[in-house]
Amino acid sequence: MTQATIFVVFPLCLGFAAFSDLFTMTIPNRVSVILLSTFPVVALLTGFDFVEVCFHMAAAAAVFAVCFCLFATNVMGGGDVKLLTASAVWFGFTPSLTIFILYVSVFGGLLTLVVLFLRSQDDLILGARIPIPRLLLTAKKIPYGIAIACGGFAAYPSSPLMQAAFAQLP
Repeated sequence: MTQATIFVVFPLCLGFAAFSDLFTMTIPNRVSVILLSTFPVVALLTGFDFVEVCFHMAAAAAVFAVCFCLFATNVMGGGDVKLLTASAVWFGFTPSLTIFILYVSVFGGLLTLVVLFLRSQDDLILGARIPIPRLLLTAKKIPYGIAIACGGFAAYPSSPLMQAAFAQLP
């Protein structure tokens, strides 16, 4: 049951956040709450000791500190900060956290280029009735939850929890 939770909760939450951000330009708080509250339980059931769980929480706090500075300078949205922080706890202070942040950066850059291109072609897209969420064309922000989700999907197999779940498979 613990393995199933590891395989399902993180990807499902990221997928939900990405779709929500794409269509509404918001990431529901419940996604971050589920990620943050599920991790300690799953980690302890997987065999992580209390100190290890605390280091994962410290990694999330470090990511939050950096992201909060970006939020304060209006570079990042609040939902993105919360989702990135809640996702970081699943990686901890491990090389997988660096891989995760790197993937998020790469996917975020690509996403920004695609959204800017689509916005430059909005008359053509709207005239051709191409089914793209209108907020994607009219909002002044980028749905970065999509990049966070893609980065999470790409880096999650290298995370400590996934490695522990893989090791427990028969």
